[in-house]
Amino acid sequence: MLLGTIVYAIINSVILIMMSIGFNLTFGISGISNFAYGALYIFSAFSTYMLLQMVGLPYPVAALVSIVLTAAIGALMYRFILMRVRGQVLSEVIATFGIGLAILEFFRYLGFVGVEYALPVFIDDSFMIGEVYVDAQRLIIVASSVVLVGLLWLFVHYTSVGLAFRGIAQDERTALTFGMDSDWIATLSVSLGAALAAIAATVIIPLGTISVSQGYDVLINALAVSIIGGLGSTGGVIVASLVVGFAQRFTDTYIGSHWTMIVSLAAILLVLVIKPSGLYGKQKELEERI
Repeated sequence: MLLGTIVYAIINSVILIMMSIGFNLTFGISGISNFAYGALYIFSAFSTYMLLQMVGLPYPVAALVSIVLTAAIGALMYRFILMRVRGQVLSEVIATFGIGLAILEFFRYLGFVGVEYALPVFIDDSFMIGEVYVDAQRLIIVASSVVLVGLLWLFVHYTSVGLAFRGIAQDERTALTFGMDSDWIATLSVSLGAALAAIAATVIIPLGTISVSQGYDVLINALAVSIIGGLGSTGGVIVASLVVGFAQRFTDTYIGSHWTMIVSLAAILLVLVIKPSGLYGKQKELEERI
């Protein structure tokens, strides 16, 4: 049982990394806490489902279209709403949470409730790791997470847009003197964060079913990981995901599944009391923020 718990704790930690990386990246670049993040995750999943089941698009095409649509919503959300309240933290939180609530309740209004909505797995198979059976979809999630984090690192270090991201993240005023458009960069960061939420949904949702309430769970997990690791710190997100991922899995196995979400909330409160900036919150090096 212990080996199985450890293996699935690692997988759970990787899932948390995928869930949180988009939220963290958007904050690290633009300073915006996107509380619509969980709703964008669910929007992508339902969009893929509708394009797949109702329109009849092939699965890869439906997933790609939903990712693009989610990224576009993120960009529009910033250009038409967030740009007008940027810098007013409370207004940003209220605006993004309101948008997310509207998206989730819209799907509820359309009747997307129940357990019949699901996305197919990529590969219907399982493998042995030691004496533990692990399905192929979870292994795909692990591989996707490694590739995604690697591609993001290359993007922010070796592309002009990525370097602009780093410049704005490090010192927005200085970046402005070099002709960088902070609103354009912020638009791209919110859009990219939304796209990362959609990518996460594409590979994670096939493990179960799609439900409106998952949007709130994803947001709580993303907040827990980002706050514990230090908002804007990618290294912190990885470490915090391991901490929360192992805590959740061991809690689920040895205490009870109904305590799993409480562990995330308790971890947030504990970190806020002991170290409000998070595990890596005081590190201002650029590589730690992006």
